[in-house]
Amino acid sequence: MGKRIVSGAAVMILAVAALLAGGTWLAAALLVISCIAYRELCRATGVHGKKGMGGLEAVGYICILLYYFLLWQEQTFSGGIFGGKMQLFLFMLLIVSLMLLMAVYVLTFPRYTSEQVMAAFFCMIYGPVMLSFIYLTECMQYGIYIVWMIFISSWVCDTCAYFTGVTLGKHKMAPVLSPKKSIEGAVGGVAGSALAGALFAFFIVERAIPDKSVIWAFAALGGIGAVISQIGDLAASAIKRNHDIKDYGTCIPGHGGIMDRFDSVIFTAPVIYFMARILIGA
Repeated sequence: MGKRIVSGAAVMILAVAALLAGGTWLAAALLVISCIAYRELCRATGVHGKKGMGGLEAVGYICILLYYFLLWQEQTFSGGIFGGKMQLFLFMLLIVSLMLLMAVYVLTFPRYTSEQVMAAFFCMIYGPVMLSFIYLTECMQYGIYIVWMIFISSWVCDTCAYFTGVTLGKHKMAPVLSPKKSIEGAVGGVAGSALAGALFAFFIVERAIPDKSVIWAFAALGGIGAVISQIGDLAASAIKRNHDIKDYGTCIPGHGGIMDRFDSVIFTAPVIYFMARILIGA
């Protein structure tokens, strides 16, 4: 228990430091985290072979590096070095990455199966691409405040759901997949996150942006993010169950791997990004 608390606190401190630093430092931190998450997913889904990293996994790392470079250069240089056509190049990169995976598949046939090719592409989107929305959120208007909602809605929900479930939980939410999670706990997590979002907006955001009322918008971000974070948590658990593993990795003592600690954040990040653009006009 002590090891779990210490490692959890360390992860939180590093996350806060990366968010406060922002910009290039945040992008670099997310790139490292994304590569670790990709490695864990490749191991879990069988893309990573018994003999070590193969062609499919290597293509993934190359595409992840290129993807984060495209994101970073667009936000760092005015208009980006590609003339403001980042979305076009990102979309093209996703298609090219699938083509490269298929090229490895056919040129090394029958070393890999079609299921491994699909799993490799899935691992790229599920971990690295979805985590990149933390950086995209931080770069948007009011992003230095909105980006905190990704973690508030995920981690506050987790805490509130746990205590609500322990005290009031009676009805199982996913009895086969996660027997300890209850509907009451889920509702408590959503309510707690919505309240945390409203308080964050009242005490911090609206004092920094006095001409804009965002309390209800941040409460909505907290509530919606909490719902999605619980789906992300269960999705990561389902993958582990399918592949008969307890944890994705061992890099965070007491917690497991990056995917074990950031499973809910991965789902919350893109949702907060898009909802903030809709609700706040960021």
